[in-house]
Amino acid sequence: MNHAGHKSGRVDGAPEGKLAPPNRARISRASRPSPWHFAGLFCLLLLAFPLAAQAQVQVDISLKRNLYIRYEPILVTVTITNMTGGELALADSGPNKWFGLQIETLDGRPIPPTSGDYANQRVELGPQQKISRTVNIAPIFPISEFGGYRVKATVFSQQTNRFFTSPALNFDVTEGRVMWQKTVGVPDGSPGAGTTRTITLLAHRLTQSSYLYIRIEDGRAGTVFCTHQLGRFLVFANPNVMLDRQNKVHVLQTVAPKSYVYSLIGLNGEILDRKSYNELSTRPALRRGSDGGVVVIGGQAYDPAAPPPEKVLPSLSDRPVALPELKKQAKPEDKRPENLLSR
Repeated sequence: MNHAGHKSGRVDGAPEGKLAPPNRARISRASRPSPWHFAGLFCLLLLAFPLAAQAQVQVDISLKRNLYIRYEPILVTVTITNMTGGELALADSGPNKWFGLQIETLDGRPIPPTSGDYANQRVELGPQQKISRTVNIAPIFPISEFGGYRVKATVFSQQTNRFFTSPALNFDVTEGRVMWQKTVGVPDGSPGAGTTRTITLLAHRLTQSSYLYIRIEDGRAGTVFCTHQLGRFLVFANPNVMLDRQNKVHVLQTVAPKSYVYSLIGLNGEILDRKSYNELSTRPALRRGSDGGVVVIGGQAYDPAAPPPEKVLPSLSDRPVALPELKKQAKPEDKRPENLLSR
């Protein structure tokens, strides 16, 4: 399995200029090349054409990782660099789109998008100028089946009448381990009232850590409202999950020793609250109140994005007072005469 990473690629184009004719005076009749020699030279020239065209439009594509769980956002970042040496305008022309993504399985089966009705915004790039765009391909392509996939980006330039395609990147779609699951109803007064929601907490092991996910879906309608990554968690400390009177989901997970994250998620997948807690004298925990609400008790809330407090340098007036020195009592043998010449 290939690891996802940053790659760049360009496609065919015709080089400008002509090859200089060979020096015929140096070719003797005995050493004159055969027709097969010219055929091989022609093939080499054909192979050189794409190398010259690579200097026109450069298309880069990258993924943050190559392993995802079903319905998780898969963010593809595409960078386009103008290498034409002049101004480059990229715009749709009727049904022809100047930008698109192509996805196929590892065995070559193409995955068509759920809808091809979209429009790209016109982009103008100066020489050596680049733009980057990030696209979530999970809701665009039906890639919920387990297995491996391949994605690449394509840019069409009307000025050169050519396609420029990035190399393909591989990624895998799998499923996490179910840690907690419950099906609940949507209460009156909420969007989707009268329907049901299946709430699932999933554990997924990535390269260095285990991550906690929450998925909310309507199994009858076949609708997945969210698959959120709630962050890292310690596998020996199961997350604490509670539902309030409106069936909103409260999750408290241990992300590191004595460090916790609290999340509040609505039944339609919206993140309503996120807080971080430290364990000082007491450990944070979820508790249900008398009104049916759920609150976090214990611990101390803090902002992980807040800058650390600045250290105040001590001033001269803050220097500690010197301790009194102990006077050493002189011994008789240590006593010296006042005038050495008098001895």
